Amino acid sequence: MSIKNIRLEVMQFLESKVDGFVDQYLIPVEKIWQPTDFLPNSESENFFEEVKELREIAKDLPYDFWVTLVGDTITEEALPTYESWLMDVDGVGQVEKNGWSRWVRQWTGEENRHGDLLNKYLYLSGRVNMREIEITTQHLIADGFDIGTGRDPYKNFVYTSFQELATYISHNRVAQLAKSYGDNKLSKICKMIAGDEMRHHHAYSEFVNQIFKVDPSEMLLAFNYMMKQKIVMPAQFLRESGEKISSAFLDFSDSAQRIGVYTANDYVDIMQKLIEKWEIEKLSGLTDEAEKARDYLLKLPARMAKISERLVIPAESQIFKWVQPAVIG
Repeated sequence: MSIKNIRLEVMQFLESKVDGFVDQYLIPVEKIWQPTDFLPNSESENFFEEVKELREIAKDLPYDFWVTLVGDTITEEALPTYESWLMDVDGVGQVEKNGWSRWVRQWTGEENRHGDLLNKYLYLSGRVNMREIEITTQHLIADGFDIGTGRDPYKNFVYTSFQELATYISHNRVAQLAKSYGDNKLSKICKMIAGDEMRHHHAYSEFVNQIFKVDPSEMLLAFNYMMKQKIVMPAQFLRESGEKISSAFLDFSDSAQRIGVYTANDYVDIMQKLIEKWEIEKLSGLTDEAEKARDYLLKLPARMAKISERLVIPAESQIFKWVQPAVIG
Protein backbone atom coordinates (compact mmCIF):
# COMPACT_ATOMS: atom_id res chain seq x y z
CA MET A 1 0.00 0.00 0.00
CA SER A 2 1.31 3.47 -0.89
CA ILE A 3 2.19 6.04 1.77
CA LYS A 4 -0.68 8.24 0.57
CA ASN A 5 -3.21 5.39 0.91
CA ILE A 6 -1.95 4.57 4.40
CA ARG A 7 -2.40 8.20 5.40
CA LEU A 8 -5.93 8.18 3.99
CA GLU A 9 -6.67 5.03 5.96
CA VAL A 10 -5.40 6.65 9.17
CA MET A 11 -7.43 9.80 8.51
CA GLN A 12 -10.55 7.68 7.98
CA PHE A 13 -9.82 5.79 11.20
CA LEU A 14 -9.50 9.07 13.14
CA GLU A 15 -12.59 10.52 11.51
CA SER A 16 -14.76 8.49 13.87
CA LYS A 17 -13.27 10.60 16.70
CA VAL A 18 -13.80 14.01 15.07
CA ASP A 19 -17.15 14.70 16.75
CA GLY A 20 -15.40 14.17 20.07
CA PHE A 21 -12.63 16.55 19.02
CA VAL A 22 -15.22 19.19 18.08
CA ASP A 23 -16.96 18.84 21.46
CA GLN A 24 -13.67 18.93 23.38
CA TYR A 25 -11.76 21.67 21.57
CA LEU A 26 -14.31 23.96 19.93
CA ILE A 27 -17.10 26.03 21.50
CA PRO A 28 -20.69 26.20 20.17
CA VAL A 29 -21.44 29.36 18.21
CA GLU A 30 -24.16 30.49 20.62
CA LYS A 31 -21.82 30.25 23.63
CA ILE A 32 -18.51 31.61 22.35
CA TRP A 33 -17.52 35.29 22.57
CA GLN A 34 -18.06 37.59 19.60
CA PRO A 35 -16.02 40.67 18.55
CA THR A 36 -18.70 43.16 19.61
CA ASP A 37 -18.45 41.88 23.20
CA PHE A 38 -15.13 43.76 23.49
CA LEU A 39 -15.77 46.88 21.41
CA PRO A 40 -17.74 50.12 21.91
CA ASN A 41 -21.43 49.43 21.29
CA SER A 42 -22.47 51.34 18.16
CA GLU A 43 -26.13 51.14 19.26
CA SER A 44 -25.39 52.92 22.52
CA GLU A 45 -25.71 56.65 23.10
CA ASN A 46 -22.29 56.47 24.75
CA PHE A 47 -20.64 55.06 21.60
CA PHE A 48 -18.66 58.19 20.70
CA GLU A 49 -17.47 58.68 24.28
CA GLU A 50 -16.28 55.05 24.37
CA VAL A 51 -14.49 55.44 21.05
CA LYS A 52 -12.84 58.66 22.27
CA GLU A 53 -11.60 56.87 25.38
CA LEU A 54 -10.26 53.97 23.28
CA ARG A 55 -8.39 56.43 21.03
CA GLU A 56 -6.92 58.35 23.97
CA ILE A 57 -5.51 55.21 25.59
CA ALA A 58 -4.19 53.98 22.22
CA LYS A 59 -1.95 57.05 21.92
CA ASP A 60 0.50 55.66 24.47
CA LEU A 61 1.40 52.51 22.51
CA PRO A 62 4.87 52.58 20.83
CA TYR A 63 5.73 52.21 17.13
CA ASP A 64 6.95 48.60 17.03
CA PHE A 65 3.92 47.59 19.05
CA TRP A 66 1.59 48.97 16.36
CA VAL A 67 3.57 47.32 13.56
CA THR A 68 3.37 43.97 15.36
CA LEU A 69 -0.35 44.34 16.07
CA VAL A 70 -1.02 45.24 12.42
CA GLY A 71 1.02 42.25 11.19
CA ASP A 72 -0.83 39.93 13.58
CA THR A 73 -4.16 41.33 12.38
CA ILE A 74 -3.31 40.87 8.70
CA THR A 75 -2.19 37.31 9.42
CA GLU A 76 -5.55 36.58 11.07
CA GLU A 77 -7.42 38.27 8.21
CA ALA A 78 -5.87 35.93 5.63
CA LEU A 79 -8.14 33.14 6.85
CA PRO A 80 -9.61 32.31 3.40
CA THR A 81 -6.13 31.08 2.42
CA TYR A 82 -5.86 28.84 5.47
CA GLU A 83 -9.31 27.32 5.08
CA SER A 84 -8.81 26.53 1.39
CA TRP A 85 -5.42 24.98 2.21
CA LEU A 86 -6.79 22.72 4.97
CA MET A 87 -9.77 21.71 2.85
CA ASP A 88 -7.33 20.36 0.26
CA VAL A 89 -5.50 18.07 2.69
CA ASP A 90 -5.76 14.35 1.87
CA GLY A 91 -8.59 12.82 3.87
CA VAL A 92 -10.48 16.03 4.63
CA GLY A 93 -13.11 15.53 1.92
CA GLN A 94 -14.54 18.93 1.14
CA VAL A 95 -17.13 17.67 -1.36
CA GLU A 96 -18.69 14.89 0.67
CA LYS A 97 -18.62 16.96 3.88
CA ASN A 98 -17.06 14.32 6.11
CA GLY A 99 -16.07 14.73 9.75
CA TRP A 100 -12.76 16.38 8.92
CA SER A 101 -14.30 19.03 6.69
CA ARG A 102 -16.82 19.70 9.46
CA TRP A 103 -13.88 20.27 11.83
CA VAL A 104 -12.15 22.65 9.39
CA ARG A 105 -15.31 24.72 8.88
CA GLN A 106 -16.00 25.05 12.59
CA TRP A 107 -12.35 25.84 13.33
CA THR A 108 -12.49 28.49 10.58
CA GLY A 109 -15.62 29.99 12.15
CA GLU A 110 -13.79 30.43 15.45
CA GLU A 111 -10.64 31.83 13.85
CA ASN A 112 -12.62 34.28 11.71
CA ARG A 113 -13.60 36.25 14.82
CA HIS A 114 -9.96 37.13 15.53
CA GLY A 115 -9.38 39.19 12.41
CA ASP A 116 -12.81 40.81 12.74
CA LEU A 117 -12.09 41.96 16.28
CA LEU A 118 -8.54 43.21 15.71
CA ASN A 119 -9.52 44.95 12.47
CA LYS A 120 -12.30 46.88 14.20
CA TYR A 121 -10.01 47.84 17.07
CA LEU A 122 -7.38 49.18 14.64
CA TYR A 123 -10.04 51.12 12.73
CA LEU A 124 -11.40 52.75 15.89
CA SER A 125 -7.95 53.51 17.30
CA GLY A 126 -7.11 56.09 14.62
CA ARG A 127 -3.44 55.11 14.94
CA VAL A 128 -2.98 53.29 11.61
CA ASN A 129 -3.55 53.67 7.88
CA MET A 130 -6.45 51.26 7.34
CA ARG A 131 -6.33 51.49 3.54
CA GLU A 132 -2.70 50.37 3.46
CA ILE A 133 -3.55 47.53 5.86
CA GLU A 134 -6.45 46.47 3.64
CA ILE A 135 -4.20 46.45 0.57
CA THR A 136 -1.65 44.26 2.36
CA THR A 137 -4.41 41.89 3.50
CA GLN A 138 -5.75 41.54 -0.03
CA HIS A 139 -2.24 40.90 -1.34
CA LEU A 140 -1.62 38.23 1.31
CA ILE A 141 -4.81 36.37 0.39
CA ALA A 142 -4.20 36.75 -3.35
CA ASP A 143 -0.55 35.64 -3.07
CA GLY A 144 -1.46 32.51 -1.09
CA PHE A 145 1.31 30.64 0.67
CA ASP A 146 3.46 27.54 0.44
CA ILE A 147 4.24 26.00 3.81
CA GLY A 148 5.96 22.91 2.40
CA THR A 149 3.37 20.40 3.55
CA GLY A 150 1.67 19.55 0.25
CA ARG A 151 -1.56 17.67 0.86
CA ASP A 152 0.02 15.39 3.49
CA PRO A 153 -2.16 15.40 6.65
CA TYR A 154 0.74 14.35 8.88
CA LYS A 155 2.89 17.32 7.83
CA ASN A 156 -0.10 19.67 7.93
CA PHE A 157 -1.00 18.70 11.48
CA VAL A 158 2.62 19.25 12.57
CA TYR A 159 2.43 22.70 11.01
CA THR A 160 -0.87 23.63 12.67
CA SER A 161 0.30 22.27 16.05
CA PHE A 162 3.37 24.49 15.83
CA GLN A 163 1.65 27.52 14.35
CA GLU A 164 -1.27 27.64 16.79
CA LEU A 165 1.18 27.67 19.69
CA ALA A 166 3.21 30.41 17.98
CA THR A 167 0.11 32.58 17.55
CA TYR A 168 -0.84 31.96 21.19
CA ILE A 169 2.58 33.26 22.26
CA SER A 170 2.33 36.30 20.00
CA HIS A 171 -1.19 37.35 21.04
CA ASN A 172 -0.48 36.65 24.71
CA ARG A 173 2.66 38.80 24.68
CA VAL A 174 0.81 41.62 22.92
CA ALA A 175 -1.83 41.34 25.66
CA GLN A 176 0.85 41.68 28.35
CA LEU A 177 2.45 44.68 26.63
CA ALA A 178 -0.91 46.41 26.11
CA LYS A 179 -1.65 46.01 29.82
CA SER A 180 1.74 47.44 30.77
CA TYR A 181 0.93 50.52 28.66
CA GLY A 182 -2.46 50.91 30.32
CA ASP A 183 -4.65 49.62 27.45
CA ASN A 184 -6.71 47.10 29.40
CA LYS A 185 -9.32 46.79 26.65
CA LEU A 186 -6.77 45.76 24.01
CA SER A 187 -5.08 43.50 26.55
CA LYS A 188 -8.36 41.66 27.12
CA ILE A 189 -8.98 41.41 23.36
CA CYS A 190 -5.60 39.79 22.73
CA LYS A 191 -5.91 37.56 25.80
CA MET A 192 -9.21 36.14 24.52
CA ILE A 193 -7.74 35.51 21.07
CA ALA A 194 -4.70 33.84 22.65
CA GLY A 195 -7.04 31.53 24.59
CA ASP A 196 -8.62 30.36 21.34
CA GLU A 197 -5.21 29.72 19.80
CA MET A 198 -4.13 27.59 22.76
CA ARG A 199 -7.29 25.47 22.50
CA HIS A 200 -6.64 24.98 18.81
CA HIS A 201 -3.02 24.05 19.51
CA HIS A 202 -4.18 21.37 21.94
CA ALA A 203 -6.53 20.02 19.27
CA TYR A 204 -4.03 19.76 16.43
CA SER A 205 -1.30 18.37 18.67
CA GLU A 206 -3.78 15.72 19.83
CA PHE A 207 -4.44 14.78 16.19
CA VAL A 208 -0.70 14.18 15.83
CA ASN A 209 -0.65 12.25 19.09
CA GLN A 210 -3.40 9.95 17.81
CA ILE A 211 -1.48 9.33 14.57
CA PHE A 212 1.65 8.46 16.56
CA LYS A 213 -0.35 5.62 18.17
CA VAL A 214 -1.15 3.93 14.86
CA ASP A 215 1.63 5.01 12.46
CA PRO A 216 4.59 6.12 14.60
CA SER A 217 7.44 5.84 12.09
CA GLU A 218 5.72 7.78 9.32
CA MET A 219 4.41 10.39 11.74
CA LEU A 220 7.92 10.86 13.13
CA LEU A 221 9.38 11.20 9.63
CA ALA A 222 6.79 13.87 8.83
CA PHE A 223 7.64 15.73 12.06
CA ASN A 224 11.34 15.49 11.24
CA TYR A 225 10.74 16.76 7.71
CA MET A 226 8.87 19.83 8.95
CA MET A 227 11.49 20.67 11.57
CA LYS A 228 14.36 20.12 9.13
CA GLN A 229 12.93 22.46 6.51
CA LYS A 230 11.79 24.92 9.24
CA ILE A 231 8.27 26.14 9.90
CA VAL A 232 7.49 29.20 7.82
CA MET A 233 5.08 31.77 9.18
CA PRO A 234 1.68 32.28 7.49
CA ALA A 235 2.65 35.90 6.85
CA GLN A 236 5.87 35.01 4.98
CA PHE A 237 4.58 36.70 1.78
CA LEU A 238 3.67 39.94 3.59
CA ARG A 239 4.06 43.08 1.45
CA GLU A 240 2.89 46.68 1.38
CA SER A 241 1.29 48.51 -1.52
CA GLY A 242 3.50 48.75 -4.61
CA GLU A 243 6.10 46.37 -3.15
CA LYS A 244 7.27 42.88 -4.09
CA ILE A 245 6.00 39.70 -2.45
CA SER A 246 7.62 38.96 0.97
CA SER A 247 9.27 42.40 1.13
CA ALA A 248 7.63 43.36 4.46
CA PHE A 249 7.94 40.10 6.36
CA LEU A 250 11.48 40.39 7.76
CA ASP A 251 10.93 43.97 8.94
CA PHE A 252 7.67 42.93 10.61
CA SER A 253 9.49 40.02 12.28
CA ASP A 254 12.22 42.38 13.49
CA SER A 255 9.59 44.61 15.11
CA ALA A 256 8.08 41.59 16.88
CA GLN A 257 11.51 40.45 18.08
CA ARG A 258 12.57 43.94 19.23
CA ILE A 259 9.63 44.15 21.66
CA GLY A 260 9.81 40.46 22.59
CA VAL A 261 6.46 39.41 21.13
CA TYR A 262 7.80 36.48 19.11
CA THR A 263 11.50 35.64 18.98
CA ALA A 264 13.90 33.03 17.65
CA ASN A 265 14.05 31.61 21.18
CA ASP A 266 10.28 31.11 21.10
CA TYR A 267 10.67 29.08 17.89
CA VAL A 268 13.17 26.78 19.62
CA ASP A 269 10.97 26.51 22.73
CA ILE A 270 7.96 25.45 20.65
CA MET A 271 10.03 22.76 18.96
CA GLN A 272 11.16 21.44 22.34
CA LYS A 273 7.60 21.52 23.70
CA LEU A 274 6.32 19.44 20.78
CA ILE A 275 9.14 16.90 21.20
CA GLU A 276 8.17 16.54 24.85
CA LYS A 277 4.40 16.62 24.25
CA TRP A 278 4.56 13.77 21.74
CA GLU A 279 7.11 11.91 23.91
CA ILE A 280 9.45 11.39 20.98
CA GLU A 281 12.10 9.87 23.24
CA LYS A 282 9.72 7.09 24.35
CA LEU A 283 8.44 5.95 20.92
CA SER A 284 8.99 2.29 20.20
CA GLY A 285 8.83 -0.03 17.20
CA LEU A 286 10.34 2.51 14.83
CA THR A 287 11.97 1.77 11.48
CA ASP A 288 15.70 2.41 11.08
CA GLU A 289 14.94 5.57 9.12
CA ALA A 290 12.63 6.80 11.85
CA GLU A 291 15.24 6.05 14.54
CA LYS A 292 17.72 8.26 12.68
CA ALA A 293 15.06 10.95 12.43
CA ARG A 294 14.48 10.74 16.18
CA ASP A 295 18.21 11.18 16.90
CA TYR A 296 18.25 14.25 14.67
CA LEU A 297 15.13 15.74 16.25
CA LEU A 298 16.30 15.31 19.84
CA LYS A 299 19.51 17.24 19.09
CA LEU A 300 17.88 19.92 16.96
CA PRO A 301 16.61 22.36 19.65
CA ALA A 302 20.10 22.75 21.17
CA ARG A 303 21.57 23.29 17.72
CA MET A 304 18.90 25.86 16.81
CA ALA A 305 19.37 27.64 20.15
CA LYS A 306 23.06 28.24 19.35
CA ILE A 307 22.12 29.67 15.96
CA SER A 308 19.47 31.96 17.49
CA GLU A 309 22.08 33.38 19.88
CA ARG A 310 23.99 34.76 16.90
CA LEU A 311 21.01 36.60 15.43
CA VAL A 312 21.33 40.38 15.37
CA ILE A 313 18.11 42.41 15.27
CA PRO A 314 18.37 45.96 13.88
CA ALA A 315 17.99 48.58 16.61
CA GLU A 316 16.00 50.97 14.44
CA SER A 317 12.40 50.38 13.40
CA GLN A 318 11.58 50.08 9.72
CA ILE A 319 8.94 52.66 8.74
CA PHE A 320 5.79 51.03 7.37
CA LYS A 321 3.02 52.53 5.28
CA TRP A 322 0.60 50.89 7.74
CA VAL A 323 1.82 53.03 10.62
CA GLN A 324 3.31 56.51 10.27
CA PRO A 325 5.57 57.75 13.13
CA ALA A 326 3.96 61.20 13.01
CA VAL A 327 0.62 59.65 13.93
CA ILE A 328 2.09 57.72 16.86
CA GLY A 329 4.11 60.57 18.35
